[in-house]
Amino acid sequence: MNRRRKPTALLIDFDGVLRRYRVEAQADLEKSAGLAPGEIFALATDPPTLVPALLGLATRAELRSEVAAALADRVGGRAEAEELVAAWDAYRGEIVPEVRAVVADLRAAGVPVALCTNATDDIRSDLELFGLTDAFDAVVASCELGAVKPMREFYLAASEAVATPAQDCLFVDDVERNVAGARAVGMLGFRYSTPADLTYIRAALA
Repeated sequence: MNRRRKPTALLIDFDGVLRRYRVEAQADLEKSAGLAPGEIFALATDPPTLVPALLGLATRAELRSEVAAALADRVGGRAEAEELVAAWDAYRGEIVPEVRAVVADLRAAGVPVALCTNATDDIRSDLELFGLTDAFDAVVASCELGAVKPMREFYLAASEAVATPAQDCLFVDDVERNVAGARAVGMLGFRYSTPADLTYIRAALA
């Protein structure tokens, strides 16, 4: 029986794995403006608005402006909407310490690690904000690559970034379609849910 080779590189997602958001932090802001919890998020992640920014065809500032335009009539005008969306976007979430520790430990053990994220053009400033500028061997960001997960090009670029064949990469993401995309190019894909999953990730790369 053929056995799969042990992975030798880690490709790890940002939002939903390394970074998490407290929903209540933004829900209170939306409520104060007379909006339903999650309403700004829904507008900001609507594919026609979000995808161009993820592909590097629009900036994060342009994304905020589009969301503000959609809200202007409901929150007192364009200026008020711009201020509201800027305040909403100012919350950048928080880093999950257990995931950060695994990334650091694996790199210290000689395992190459790439951050693989569908991101807008503020990804580098976010990494700097969290002290993560030098936390990875490579950063593969959709806005810089011009391809998003689960596009095949994204995964191939990620494996190239860590100089590791796709079949020797462990890809970790919290979204099933992104994990499926990794498996389609021959990677070992793992869907992340909670820090309890880190036990498997450590063992797979030990």
